[in-house]
Amino acid sequence: MTQTPLLELSAIGRTYTSGGEPLTVLTEVSLTIQSGEFVAIMGTSGSGKSTLMNIIGCLDVPTSGRYLLDGTDVARLDDDRLAQIRNRKIGFVFQSFNLIPRTSALSNVELPLAYAGIRQSERRNRALAALEQVGLADRIDHLPTELSGGQQQRVAVARALVNEPVLLLADEPTGALDSRATTDVLALFDRLSAVGRTLIVITHEHDVAARAKRVVQMRDGRIVTDERQAPHPKDREVA
Repeated sequence: MTQTPLLELSAIGRTYTSGGEPLTVLTEVSLTIQSGEFVAIMGTSGSGKSTLMNIIGCLDVPTSGRYLLDGTDVARLDDDRLAQIRNRKIGFVFQSFNLIPRTSALSNVELPLAYAGIRQSERRNRALAALEQVGLADRIDHLPTELSGGQQQRVAVARALVNEPVLLLADEPTGALDSRATTDVLALFDRLSAVGRTLIVITHEHDVAARAKRVVQMRDGRIVTDERQAPHPKDREVA
């Protein structure tokens, strides 16, 4: 039996108006991603990868084409439903971490659950489990300023995972990290991939893309290559 794709983008186009003139950023982009895939989307500045990320993350809607996320036609959703989709089905990880400065790691991770109306005791238990999953069970009371860059990004990953989303979407997740912290975060992505998480990483860094199972290259608003990769040497180290 054929598996239903988790994401299915068909002939996606996105055009903005700039100075009264149309500016086409995406043209005829088609992409299918199955549940459990680890995909890197690469491209230089202006390639369209950030716009594609915004559409995949339901932060923007296409001008043309069709986008199905977990079987839902995104174009048919109003703003409230799009917000629900973002909170419940997609976990976001950003380059700048986006943690609340004067709030503990635990409270930062609880935040999506609070928005979802989850009661406090359950929020705490689920946030603790998410922090343990990313190796920060001993840092739950620390503020972001008391954590290294790599630890802050792992808190951000825990926050992205706490709602059990169908998709983890990471935008240049190692862009603000040093080499050691980058290694730690990529090892975490390896572990998440190994247990079947669906990961899409937007990156311009080849060493980050090398960890993915599939690399999509963009140029001038189009997909130019879409290739599966041989297993990364680190994969054999993931338990």
